[in-house]
Amino acid sequence: MLKTSLGRQFSKSIPSLIFTVGKRFGVRGFSTGSVSQSGVNVFDRRSKLLQRERAAASSDVDNYDFMKEEVGYRVSDRVLDVARKMEVAVDVGSGRGWVTRHMTEHSVGRVIAIELSQGLLDQAPEPEGVSLERLAMDIDGAELPFSDNSVDVVTSCLAMHWVNDLPGVFREINRILKPDGVFIGAMFGGETLMELRTSLQLAELEREGGFAPHISPFVEVKDLGGLLNSNNFTLLTIDTDDLKVRYPSIFPLMRDLKGMGESNAAVNRKLHMHRETLLAANAIYADLYGERMEEGDQVVLPASFQVYYWIGWKPDKSQPKALQPQKSDVSLKDLYKLDEIVEKKGFTDITEEDPKGK
Repeated sequence: MLKTSLGRQFSKSIPSLIFTVGKRFGVRGFSTGSVSQSGVNVFDRRSKLLQRERAAASSDVDNYDFMKEEVGYRVSDRVLDVARKMEVAVDVGSGRGWVTRHMTEHSVGRVIAIELSQGLLDQAPEPEGVSLERLAMDIDGAELPFSDNSVDVVTSCLAMHWVNDLPGVFREINRILKPDGVFIGAMFGGETLMELRTSLQLAELEREGGFAPHISPFVEVKDLGGLLNSNNFTLLTIDTDDLKVRYPSIFPLMRDLKGMGESNAAVNRKLHMHRETLLAANAIYADLYGERMEEGDQVVLPASFQVYYWIGWKPDKSQPKALQPQKSDVSLKDLYKLDEIVEKKGFTDITEEDPKGK
């Protein structure tokens, strides 16, 4: 169990992070073609830059690292599982080094950290025994500044859900990876903050007669698999974590999201919320999703964070191939007399048929 302080207003309340495994709400759907080709932008990247710079400038920025620190550790642990040392690594959306700080000289020789916010990037600690280079740039719709087939591993931790042109970024990552290079990452999934989304929508409908999107859309796992497949990744592994953080009300939850640099940055977002709507949302949240503590009468509000982890490899001749389908000259209906058939026929060599039917 991972715990962190929530700040001054609710200093006695500590959210708990409960890890469970493996489930649809507020889904971001798109085709596997490039979003930029149609000119459609879901997110305001300039607003996201300002939000992340503001988070970096906060005096208590360390208090809001608990989620990304934990997920970054899990991503780096998957890098350690690769049974060879990789000389060149690139961390996309590096933030304050949530992945790079856990890298070791046993698995990586040099890492280039790419981040939208210079303020966050400057706060990333140097990993022991690993050369770290920092690069502040917006990867959305841009070419990555690396030559083809030059990088051994690319990582990403909770940054891809703010990218408009996800297919383009995945295509660029595949381009820079060496054959048999690996792309390891984590991204928020479709059920993230579903309780907050529902509560805000119901409160706005009640108080204002309509609602605007306050929680950004997220990718579904089937879309993630399609993106990886369509951009030339193979031997895919995708798994899910459902993390829950419990809060006394929605206000420390919203403060944590702001401190993480995870405030809404959708292009069509509503810039102001009425106080009455927020109070109504808090009451609805408690009524629909509140959990009573085992000791006492206090009700806490669970906030769900669904995280997708993936591993995808760039194809190479050295990678294992699927076996040819096996054939049998014994029918399933004759299995009950298998001993008799073996005595008569012995072991039979099955000759491969010509694929052209000759």
